[in-house]
Amino acid sequence: MKKVLIIALIVAIPSLIEAQHHKTATTKKTTAKPAATPAPSPEASPDPVAPAIKKNGRPADDSTTNSVATASTKYKPVYVYTFERPGFEYSSIRIEHDEDGRGRIWFKRDKETETYDDPLELSPATLTAVRKAFADLNFLDSTETYQYSAHDYSNMGNLTITLNRGGRTRTAKFNWTEVKPAKLLMDTYRAVGNEAIWKFEMTLARENQPLLTPGLADAIDDLIRRGDISDPPHILPYITDLSNDERLPLIARNHFKRLVGQITKVKK
Repeated sequence: MKKVLIIALIVAIPSLIEAQHHKTATTKKTTAKPAATPAPSPEASPDPVAPAIKKNGRPADDSTTNSVATASTKYKPVYVYTFERPGFEYSSIRIEHDEDGRGRIWFKRDKETETYDDPLELSPATLTAVRKAFADLNFLDSTETYQYSAHDYSNMGNLTITLNRGGRTRTAKFNWTEVKPAKLLMDTYRAVGNEAIWKFEMTLARENQPLLTPGLADAIDDLIRRGDISDPPHILPYITDLSNDERLPLIARNHFKRLVGQITKVKK
C-alpha cells in the first residue's frame, strides 16, 4: 500500500510543479514603463522694461515754480554780481539778471567742483533799490573804485558788480566800501544770494531729509532778524507753503507759522 502511495506522489509532483509555474507566470505583474515627462511648452519671454531714468535735477517747488518758471529762459544779463571767498561754505556765487529782475544764480560749495544753479527773480522792491543804487553811483560814467582805502578786508571775500547797458560795460571790484550806494549793492546782492541758497538747501531737505528742516527754520529766522534777506515778503509764499507741509516735523511747521505771522505783521 505504501509503495502505491509513493508511486502516486512521484507521478503527481511534476504536474503540481508545472501548474504552480504556470500560475506564477500568469499572475506576475509587469511593471509598466513610466511615460516620458512632456517637455514644458516654451513661454514667451516678457518684453524687456526700460529702466527708470534717474533724474539728477532737484524737484520743482510748486509754490515758486509759477513765479520763476520763465526767469531763466530768456533774459539779457544787464546786472552781474560775483563773490569769491575760499573757505566759506559757499565760496563762489554769481548772480545775473535783466532790467526786469529775471535771471539766474550760480553757487558752489567750498572745495567742490559741482556748481549749482537756480532761476532767480528779484522782487520789485529789491529791483528798485538796485536800480537806484546804480543810478546814484552814475556807475557807467564813474571811475571810482569804491574800495575802502583804510583797510583791506579781502579775508572776508572779494566781490564785483557789473553793469551792461547800451553797449557799454563797467565792472568794479572791492571787498569793503564806505560809499553808501555801493555798500547797498554789496549788502543787497549778498542778501539775494542768502535767500536763494537757503531755498536750495530747504528744498533738498524737504524732499530728502525732513529732520533737517527745524534747523533750517532757525537759519532763515536768523537771516530775517539780521536784515540779511533783501525783501522778506518776497519769501512769504514759500514759507507759508512750508508751514502747511505735513512731511515736515511739527516743530518746523510751527516755526514757519510764526515767521508767517511776523512777516505779515511787518508787511502791513
